[in-house]
Amino acid sequence: MKENKLLEAFQEALELEGEIISLDDTIEDFDNWDSISRLSLIALLDEYFEVEVTNAEFDSLNTLRDLRDLVINKQK
Repeated sequence: MKENKLLEAFQEALELEGEIISLDDTIEDFDNWDSISRLSLIALLDEYFEVEVTNAEFDSLNTLRDLRDLVINKQK
């Protein structure tokens, strides 16, 4: 999986044009993070990586690295 594509999906879902983000960033620390951006990200993860991430799974995530690891495990 390409980490850049995951970061791009996150930036797109939260409309973070030009903002630098990393895998170590905490998801809920973003001002734009809300239920709508979560749904947008879920749709983009399905589109980009062909994985389905549930709301319950998101509740267990802290960082973008956690999200990356979840996506990788679901692709196996």
